[in-house]
Amino acid sequence: MNTNRRRLCNRPTVHPVTLWPTGPRNRATTRRSGFVALLALSLLALPLPGCDSFDGEADPVWTLVWSDEFDGPAGQLPNSSNWTFDIGTDWGNNQLEYDTDRPENVSLDGNGNLAITAREESYMGSAYTSGRIKTQGLFEQAYGRFEARIQLPTGQGIWPAFWMLGNDIGTVGWPECGEIDIMEYRGQEPSIILGTIHGPGYSGGGGVGNRYALTGDRFDTGFHEFAIEWTESGIVWFVDGQRYHAVDPGDPDGRWVFDHPFFILLNVAVGGGFVGPPNESTTFPQTMLVDWVRVYRNE
Repeated sequence: MNTNRRRLCNRPTVHPVTLWPTGPRNRATTRRSGFVALLALSLLALPLPGCDSFDGEADPVWTLVWSDEFDGPAGQLPNSSNWTFDIGTDWGNNQLEYDTDRPENVSLDGNGNLAITAREESYMGSAYTSGRIKTQGLFEQAYGRFEARIQLPTGQGIWPAFWMLGNDIGTVGWPECGEIDIMEYRGQEPSIILGTIHGPGYSGGGGVGNRYALTGDRFDTGFHEFAIEWTESGIVWFVDGQRYHAVDPGDPDGRWVFDHPFFILLNVAVGGGFVGPPNESTTFPQTMLVDWVRVYRNE
């Protein structure tokens, strides 16, 4: 294990709000389903000074325990010791793409990035293809700092995400397993990302989330770092080191289920209720570039 350590300064508590329906998730194996509409918010999430830890907690010192830097030749599939594929379509979200394990959809780009690419093409009865990978059964952890450096795609109907699901999904289903959306994004809103949790009694439209908006910039024009810090006391979200959202076990209107190992997912969906279908303004292919994914433990 790499013993890299990082210490982050403290920031004050941010109070979570239940915002918008991020859609019911797939109740068999994964994700969210129909989305009605993103509710308008009058206030944007702004960078906050202060500390990362919850009130009364010591600042954590994070030790790197797992990572993928996506180094390798162009066209190579991601490391099979770290990632496996979800292959198929819909996932309970009315998505339009068929997710494959082809290098055309998921592969290294030869420049130290993973490329997940959505394409407009007829494949297995779908009009689009894309990719969805996960660490399920390979790496799962309760608590820690989970982070990735990503450049996002853009366009109406494009829906990338960096997220997590409880490793007991196969026995208890969704949303009882819990879901942590570290970052999800609507391609038609290239300056806004969302961070949300879903669990029993607060799934779909009842998810507890917040948004972060860039000022004078877009998430598709460069790389940004998306992270959570998850402890027994709660979960805190960051963009580029700036805290914008936090929840603790007393916040959701339902049972807190974030007390067991979760696995990581990366995907680019096309269509679905959360974003709507692509239209004539959407260009293909659309690619999410992932520079790295890193996981730390407080030791």
